[in-house]
Amino acid sequence: MQKLTIKMIILVLSLGLAACSSSDKTDIEKVPDKSAQALFTDARTALDSGLYQRAIQILSAIDSRFPFGPISHQVQLDLIYAYYKSGDSAQGIALADRFLRLNPDHVNLDYVYYMRALINISTEDNMFQELAGIDRSDRDPTAAREAFKDFKTIITDLPQSKYAADSRKRMIGIKSRLAKYELSVARFYMKRDAWASAANRGKYIVEYFSPSQQVEQALEIMIECYDKLGLMDLKTNAKQVLVANYPNNKFLTR
Repeated sequence: MQKLTIKMIILVLSLGLAACSSSDKTDIEKVPDKSAQALFTDARTALDSGLYQRAIQILSAIDSRFPFGPISHQVQLDLIYAYYKSGDSAQGIALADRFLRLNPDHVNLDYVYYMRALINISTEDNMFQELAGIDRSDRDPTAAREAFKDFKTIITDLPQSKYAADSRKRMIGIKSRLAKYELSVARFYMKRDAWASAANRGKYIVEYFSPSQQVEQALEIMIECYDKLGLMDLKTNAKQVLVANYPNNKFLTR
């Protein structure tokens, strides 16, 4: 009960902070009439100070007033970052999409892919559900899949990128997220005696999300479903994979 009370207090405080942040937006001054470089300096100062809404306003003004200037690309890159930090995922993704479409050979493509992936990951986060202990492994994994694709693009097409190592680590975490989703779908099918569909979901996890912590559970599902379907050869094969990788699993005694 005490833990729940603490969580509720944090939720209320978070809502209060969000409200304050929203009211601050109305107090942002109009962007002054300065040169592109002077405004860019102001924008960088705002970014460094964590004033992301102010940075967005200034960078957007530069992008609008000086669309073909020498710093236009850097302005857009900084604007993507500012949208990410401010939590404006829709604008961040839209700008990243535009940048990749118009600048397919730009030297900073790896950064844009990386930021778009981070923005998609951020849309997966739900602080309120996490604090309340709600398991949402069944939520739509589209954003996670898009992030996975961008991280994969970096390590396969741009392997020398400074973001490659972190992208590889993040892909492992996303694999676990996607595997959890597939497990929730498999269990949904099992509850409805759709054994073939559930077995196929388990097989999909084993084939596409190894290594991940969910592979062991996927093999368990396959074994149980094949048993229900009377597919003894497939059940035996799944058990062999299980014993080779998880020798202490409970299903091996069945």
